[in-house]
Amino acid sequence: MSTPSAGTPGTSQQPSRARTWLDFSLGLLLAAAIAGVITLLSLPVAHAQGNAEKVELRIGYQKAASLFVLQKAQGTLEKRLQPLNATVKWVEFPAGPQLLEGLNLGSVDVGYVGEAPPIFAQAAGAKFAYIGYDPAAPEAEAILVPRDSAIKSVAELKGKKVALNKGSNVHYLLVKLLEKNQLKLSDIQPVYLPPADARAAFESKSVDAWVIWDPFTAAAEKAIGARVLADGKGVVNNYQYYLAERGFVAKNPKVIQALFDDSVERGAWLKANLKKAAELIAPLQGLPVNVVETSLKRYEFKVQPVPASVIADQQKLADTFFELKLIPKAINVSDAAYKPAP
Repeated sequence: MSTPSAGTPGTSQQPSRARTWLDFSLGLLLAAAIAGVITLLSLPVAHAQGNAEKVELRIGYQKAASLFVLQKAQGTLEKRLQPLNATVKWVEFPAGPQLLEGLNLGSVDVGYVGEAPPIFAQAAGAKFAYIGYDPAAPEAEAILVPRDSAIKSVAELKGKKVALNKGSNVHYLLVKLLEKNQLKLSDIQPVYLPPADARAAFESKSVDAWVIWDPFTAAAEKAIGARVLADGKGVVNNYQYYLAERGFVAKNPKVIQALFDDSVERGAWLKANLKKAAELIAPLQGLPVNVVETSLKRYEFKVQPVPASVIADQQKLADTFFELKLIPKAINVSDAAYKPAP
């Protein structure tokens, strides 16, 4: 039996070739169908991943702000924000006014400051909201004089050089203490310096007094024997405020709530564990543990929403600064009050 030569059509080869082509075509169709199903199944996942936008919470803090320093040291906020696909960036500032400037310029999203900086910032057009506050801590700020100073009362500051950080909470303390003693700012010589420079001027006695907050107050008392001439008790509230850029609050309410919750929890832990907290905070503040512990006792660390009564108190401060021409225009503090979406 002869075999068909190569290239010569043979009737026995045609069905085989047809089946081969059919099998190949069916294979392609099946592969395409499987690929299509996989693609369709993966679309929701890809879409969800695309919507899970990563958020960076930039927190402006001062070394003096012990609760933020504690949160930074313990890393609790970072853990709390992980489920929200959010991270934390800590940005240090020397004092409240500089921090609020950073908030206004968009370099941070949240900050923690005393009473006065928000007033100056709002008058300058900063767009922020009061998202929380710590209760009054009037003993956490004071006017200091050297141990051997002849000055025994606030009234004796008349004509004297007094160092302070312009626009900070102690600015208001000084105004109210002078007022209580029938004096005005024009009756003294204000010397505006940030805390580190003011401490140097105070130690060299190039100024007669220094108005400052804790932990700087406690540090000066312990290290150089500075004497408290008067603190804020019975004169000012010295509330501490949590502020946030309005756009960030509107876009990231869950992140703000997580910050609030963590601050409440850490504040309670701090007050229940003063010694341990001081040991964690002291290295970051560059201060002895006993100094930090003294400072912590003078603050409340009980963050809560800002009530209308506290906004009203803040308005009194704003009105005082406007009357003294320390801010360029009158402001309505309630315009900056946090108003959650309905």
